[in-house]
Amino acid sequence: MATYNKRGYKAPKPEEEKTGNEFEEVVDVSDSTTAEVFNALDESASKTEDFVAKNQKIILAVVAAIAIGTVGYLLFNRFVTEPKENKANNEIFQAQQYFQQATDSSEKSDSLYNLALNGGEGKLGFVKIAEQYSGTDAGNLSNYYAGMSYLNIGDFKNAISYLENFKSKDAVLQPLALGAIGDAFSETNKVDDAISFYKKAAAASENDFTTPRFLMKAAQLQLEAGKKSEAHKLFVEIKEKYETSKEAMNIDALIAMTE
Repeated sequence: MATYNKRGYKAPKPEEEKTGNEFEEVVDVSDSTTAEVFNALDESASKTEDFVAKNQKIILAVVAAIAIGTVGYLLFNRFVTEPKENKANNEIFQAQQYFQQATDSSEKSDSLYNLALNGGEGKLGFVKIAEQYSGTDAGNLSNYYAGMSYLNIGDFKNAISYLENFKSKDAVLQPLALGAIGDAFSETNKVDDAISFYKKAAAASENDFTTPRFLMKAAQLQLEAGKKSEAHKLFVEIKEKYETSKEAMNIDALIAMTE
């Protein structure tokens, strides 16, 4: 039986002849997420370029100021700070020798402490070093030594003044300075101030040397002042946290006194 195609009618291609192109879509790049990102970057870059162009003089001035500041800082350190530090270290050595001799002496050594404070053998003492070399490490350390020297000769007002000017991150020296201020207040019967500084000294750097030492001093003053409950807490703290310290040797008896 014969078959005929209707006019204008085309039979569909067999499946195997399809190329797959009929599934392809033409995607507009401007609609893609990637394109949006790049467009945003282009806009941002364009705005940045415009900003730089409009503010070029200001930007250059800021960069120049930073550069000058950096160079100035380096030059200041090189030609001012370092020589000043070296001179201060040279001056403080003799005063430290006097201080050490006074500390090591078994007799009253006010004369040596005074030499340490005021200088001798052509060298400055701690007082002048702290004043003339303020801002240097040696100048700062001179505040500590001067305060300790004044404390040892009984000038408690000056001891407090110099020790308060001493600032350090050292785990031992800073607590010792604060504790010495507590000693000065204690010597002048300012009990509350003394206790306050002993507590500050104990908290400044928690260690087995300075912490139990100043906790004990604070607790003993509290006990003498009739503040048994407050003293009790500090005695217990020494026992629980610093049982190997010398302050903990007879701590049970002290705890019993405050119960």
